Amino acid sequence: MSTSFTEGLNAAQREAVLYLDGPCLVLAGAGSGKTRVITQKIAYLLVDCAYPSRNVLALTFTNKAAREMEDRVKRLVDPSVAKGLTISTFHSLGVKILREEAHHAGLKPQFSIFDSDDALAIIQDLLATTDRGRLRSVQQTISLWKNAMLDPDAAANIAATPSEVEAARVYRSYNATLAAYQAVDFDDLIALPAQIFERSVEAREKWQKKVRYLLVDEYQDTNVCQYRLVQWLTGTRAMFTAVGDDDQAIYAWRGATIENLAKLTTDYPQIKLVKLEQNYRSSQSILVAANHVITKNPKLFEKKLWSEHGMGDAISVTAMTSDEVEAENVAMKISSARFEKQAAWKDFAILYRGNHQSRIVEQAMRNLHIPYTISGGQSFFDKAEVRDILAYLRLIANEDDDPAFIRAATTPKRGIGQATLQTLGQYAGERKISLFEALFEQGIEPRLNVRQLEPLRTFGAFIVRVQYRAGRVEPGQTVHAAEPAGVILDDLLSAIQYERYLYDILDEKPAQSRWQNVLELIGWLKRKAEADNMGLIDLVQHVALVTMLERSEEDEPDAVKLSTLHASKGLEYPHVYLLGVEEGLLPHMGRDEEDMDPTKAADALVSRIQEERRLMYVGITRAQRSLHLSWCQKRRRAREDLVREPSRFIEEMGLSAASLQLQPDTMSPKNRLEMLKAMLNKKN
Repeated sequence: MSTSFTEGLNAAQREAVLYLDGPCLVLAGAGSGKTRVITQKIAYLLVDCAYPSRNVLALTFTNKAAREMEDRVKRLVDPSVAKGLTISTFHSLGVKILREEAHHAGLKPQFSIFDSDDALAIIQDLLATTDRGRLRSVQQTISLWKNAMLDPDAAANIAATPSEVEAARVYRSYNATLAAYQAVDFDDLIALPAQIFERSVEAREKWQKKVRYLLVDEYQDTNVCQYRLVQWLTGTRAMFTAVGDDDQAIYAWRGATIENLAKLTTDYPQIKLVKLEQNYRSSQSILVAANHVITKNPKLFEKKLWSEHGMGDAISVTAMTSDEVEAENVAMKISSARFEKQAAWKDFAILYRGNHQSRIVEQAMRNLHIPYTISGGQSFFDKAEVRDILAYLRLIANEDDDPAFIRAATTPKRGIGQATLQTLGQYAGERKISLFEALFEQGIEPRLNVRQLEPLRTFGAFIVRVQYRAGRVEPGQTVHAAEPAGVILDDLLSAIQYERYLYDILDEKPAQSRWQNVLELIGWLKRKAEADNMGLIDLVQHVALVTMLERSEEDEPDAVKLSTLHASKGLEYPHVYLLGVEEGLLPHMGRDEEDMDPTKAADALVSRIQEERRLMYVGITRAQRSLHLSWCQKRRRAREDLVREPSRFIEEMGLSAASLQLQPDTMSPKNRLEMLKAMLNKKN
């Protein structure tokens, strides 16, 4: 047997790679080399065990993690050996299964996938409200039910609170609307394949033959649906390796269930358990604090991280008088530390519990001219106004794009309502054609009255005219020269009167801000078209709006990373500054328990504190060499100063809150800046 794929591994890692006698659960502590174990095992399966690559499947949760695994496998094995190997997210696999098995779910193979915003628009029409909080709450509840494999009937039976009863009512109509549009939402990409495998022996056996070995990353983040999908894919042979860490389970709010790790040991009594406890990331002082905190949670599996990196820097904890002082202080410390340690900006990360904390930190970074990038926030291409314009362009380039059709046809409003679209969707589903094609057919005429049909066909004719100007030619038509993309883009904006629409629905300032974003998008597209001499159709296809929407994370700029704790999972930085480590913020106090009965509320509170503790553990273990915590005596929220206490987690780390230094607040921001400049000049 070749040992090339186990060289350099520790004993536990080697055991995890080589074990192939049945199901295997690898409990991988933070920084313990889990990605290495998964990729070395894939290489071992392909080369030493001669598994055909098309029969090996690895699943993870993000495209970034899948890309990283793919790159590592390519460095380990010959490209011809890895050809046909699937390393993908759960959702990408779900799309693949659904495209092949669409008829089992009553779908055409070209069904549409609605993203979160598309789905929210349906819920908004059904609820007839503009209250974003209420809409998001209903959407989240329906999502949790789908992830738990509960259909509308089951959801109606368990709905206990008034908001759940409302969500259950909407759930039924929401599913019916999706079906009428021949569409699925993000949660359906897992739920429907799981349901198909449950009902159809034929589909199940077909996929079990395809998947001879399965590897699953971040198993603690799986929900009920994903767990069932893994069971159906692996069948009675149960040839799989699940890698996870119960101490890093921080996604209960989106349906993940930590019990899935424990459930594996009861559903598969013969499962091999391997623990990875050696940490290759952090100094011992950081790991001691992390171990201290997490021991306060009940343990599914006993595990203790250790490192050979030595004790390293002591963890610092600073009490601040306000969040403004906290932000200024961290910016100054990073600026100073960069010179002292001769480090790069990208060696530093600032982590916090909620997105709302970033604004004041960004301000402080800009004041000191510190470059930064921010994750866990909204991308430019996720903004509603940008997506509205892109929907028109997607439809012009491809009239079979049903979600683009629905968004463009209803934004701005032009007399095309939900009932009209539902009828059109049902007809298109029966004919197995797109919504755009359906609106021109005679067969739709008896189903819609003139008032409904007229705006539909006016809109359709408008899109056809733009397509013609862009050089789109139907079979039998004469080929003609396309007009320049820039001219068409300007005319499109003018024709749909999007600027007027923004000022009609919003106050002046937000309308102005959104219109600027639209102009920025159009300007960018026009420059791209001119630089590469592209017509509009080529522009939409070749700029590949898909890749544009998922802008590459490969080129890491030299900048400080600002991130929420949730978005930082899986990443590491030499120096980490964790802000707002105070009661009410970390652990975060929600209102979820308000309409529960007292017993349930008490249980929910305990469960939430445990999850927040795991979030703290994730934050601590992002740090490689130094960790700095801060908390504020007062924090400004909604124009009032809230008095704060240090988080219980500080004491749980084995650090005494009593001995903490209080940062003086006597210096003005101007004096602080002068002090920093003097400090930096001294170093030059």
